[in-house]
Amino acid sequence: MRVIVVGGGVVGTMHAWQAVQRGHEVVQIEREAEARGASLRNFGQIWVSGRAGGEELDTALRARELWERIGAEVPGLGFRAIGSLTPVRGDRERAVAEAAVARPDAAARGYRLVTAAEAREINPALRGDFEAALWCERDAAVEPRTAQLHLRDALRACGRYTFLPGREVREVTGPGAVRDDHGDVHRGDAVVLATGAWLSGLVRELAPDLPVRRVRLQMMQTAPLGERLTTSVADADSFRYYPAYASPALDALNAEQEQAPVAAAHKMQLLMVQRLDGGLTIGDTHEYEHPFAFDTLEDPYEHLTGVVEAFLGRPLPKVRHRWAGVYAQCTDTSRVVHRQQVADGVWLVTGPGGRGMTCSPAIAETTANELGW
Repeated sequence: MRVIVVGGGVVGTMHAWQAVQRGHEVVQIEREAEARGASLRNFGQIWVSGRAGGEELDTALRARELWERIGAEVPGLGFRAIGSLTPVRGDRERAVAEAAVARPDAAARGYRLVTAAEAREINPALRGDFEAALWCERDAAVEPRTAQLHLRDALRACGRYTFLPGREVREVTGPGAVRDDHGDVHRGDAVVLATGAWLSGLVRELAPDLPVRRVRLQMMQTAPLGERLTTSVADADSFRYYPAYASPALDALNAEQEQAPVAAAHKMQLLMVQRLDGGLTIGDTHEYEHPFAFDTLEDPYEHLTGVVEAFLGRPLPKVRHRWAGVYAQCTDTSRVVHRQQVADGVWLVTGPGGRGMTCSPAIAETTANELGW
C-alpha cells in the first residue's frame, strides 16, 4: 500500500510512522520547509493527568504507551517518564486534589496526593510555599521542537519513506490522488490530510462545515535553570481547565476562590516542563475569538513568572523566547479528534486541540486500524 500524508506536524508524522511500521510506502508532504505550527509550539508533555475519562483517557494512556515504545526506538525524541506535580494551597485546592485521587480511574492515571515534603523529595527544585501536591506518575515529556526531525530520520532509514517540503496540496484529482502547487500529482491507496490549524484552502473546499475551531495561546521559554526540574509542574488553575478534575470540590473552588484577574481574563493555567538543555517551557493562555491578535501581551507572562517563582522559591532564569501559536480543536471538546472521509480515498484528521502532542500516536493508530492498513 502507498499512503500520502499531507502535513508535517506530529499528527501527520505519526500517521506516516504507523503506515511505515505496517510495511507500507509513505510520501509525506509539508507546505513549509519544516512544520512550524502547534507541533513545535507546545510543552512536549505527554499529559495523561488532566484527560477526561472514557475515550479521551483511553487514547492518552495508549498514546503514552506508544510514545515510550517509539522513544526507545528513536532516542532523539528525548522521551522521559518524569510524571507531574500540581502544588496546592488552602482547603479548596486540596479538596479538588483529594477528589481527583478518589476517582475510579485514579490508579490508571498514577494519581497520589503527597505532602509538601514528599513533593520536594520527588522534585527538589520546588522550594516555594505550598501545602501538598497532586502527583501523576503517568505523565511524560518529549522535545517538541525536534521530535518530527528525529522521527523523519528514523522513517527514512526504512527506505519506504519520502518527505517533500515546500509543497502545498491544492486539489484532489481522483481517488487517493492529490496535486500540489508544483503541479505534481501524488497517487496512493489512501490520503490523510493532517493539516493542523490550517483549515482554509483545500480543507474548506472539502469540508465546508467542519466542526472545528482554532485556539490561540501564548508561551515562553527560559535560559537553563541550573538544576533539574525532575517533573513537569502545573498550578491549581489547571484544575479549572482540564476535565479530569470536574467534581463538587471543583465547583466550590470556582465559586469561592476566584482566579487572579489576569489569569481569568486570558483563561490561563500554569504548565511547565524542563527542556533537555535545562530551559523551562512555560505557559499558557487561551484565546478563542477571531480574528486573533497579531501581537503577544506582557501581562500573562508577568503572571506566569510570579506563579513559577512562588513554586521554585527563586527568581526565574532569563526569558529567551516568547511566542504565540494556534491549534485546531473540535467544537465538541469531548471529542478527541475529528476524522472524516472527505473524498474517495481521502481522509481528514484534525481538531485534537491541546491533546495533539499527547495523543497523536494513538490517533494515528486508530486511523490505520479503521482504514485497514
